[in-house]
Amino acid sequence: MTGTAGFVGFALARRLLSEGHTVFGLDNYNDYYDVGLKKKRTQILQTEGGKNFVFETLDLSNERETLDFFEKSQPEFVVHLAAQASVRYGLKNPMAYCKNNLVGHFHVLEACRELHKNGVLKHLVYASSSSVYGGNEAVPFKETDDVSRPVSLYAATKRADELVSYSYSHMWGLPATGVRFFTVYGPWGRPDMSPMVFGKAILDGTPLPVFNHGDLWRDFTYIDDIVEGVVRLTQYIPAEDTPHALFNIGNSEPVQLLGFIEILGNILGKTPQLDLQDCPPTEVYKTYADTSALEAAVGWKPSTDLRTGLQHFAEWFVPYYEGKL
Repeated sequence: MTGTAGFVGFALARRLLSEGHTVFGLDNYNDYYDVGLKKKRTQILQTEGGKNFVFETLDLSNERETLDFFEKSQPEFVVHLAAQASVRYGLKNPMAYCKNNLVGHFHVLEACRELHKNGVLKHLVYASSSSVYGGNEAVPFKETDDVSRPVSLYAATKRADELVSYSYSHMWGLPATGVRFFTVYGPWGRPDMSPMVFGKAILDGTPLPVFNHGDLWRDFTYIDDIVEGVVRLTQYIPAEDTPHALFNIGNSEPVQLLGFIEILGNILGKTPQLDLQDCPPTEVYKTYADTSALEAAVGWKPSTDLRTGLQHFAEWFVPYYEGKL
């Protein structure tokens, strides 16, 4: 698993280790956000996983080291989650997306191609994003929608990863599934994402930056639902002539940003102060997942309601904010 020190990678690795699986994890510990938080996640995995968690600090843009790690690990399944995250960071550092999301993804595909050729690898599952839908106005978003107009560099690289993965599946029969995540939130999340940004501002009593004056809609999806979906899809191996598939994982209940902030403020027991701002060019108006393909494939869909999920988030976030974790 790549990106095990990241938000989704940590939660997924924790789940798999709890079920007795062996996880070969890697992460490059880049400094896009607090490296200390990433290392805390890894420490938990090492403590809980013991000898079943084998970790290496590795940058996927290094082809030789990546290929060697995969060859040494000999995994049956690969879950590729490592990437340069954030739609807005692309305005500051576009080359980070080329290095991590394009070059790194190619190296993972090459490693998987070799393992599959040798009869070792059964399935590659990789993270895509709801951001690939760009400014699509027809909702809910379906995997068959046109995604040729990304509005952020992050989205463009994620769509490129889907296309290249499809080519590998077509040319070499590599079973691969791309998973389009919709606005993931929950304990141990990323500091640059809205729950932690808003939660800190609410507890600090400082104004929250609210884009488009709060009139944005997001399909917030709780981390445990994301993990459950990935676990199920890992076992659902595409069997077509070109064994490649794409699936949305989203809660299918978009919530307006102002409503999200109100619920979080209620849970934290403080009234949020709002700094209403215009909408950056990287933001889309609404995300909304159609999960009918996911349901048809694995007989399941996300179901954690926002208030329940935010309550779980707050139970973790408050002690984290207070420096107790």
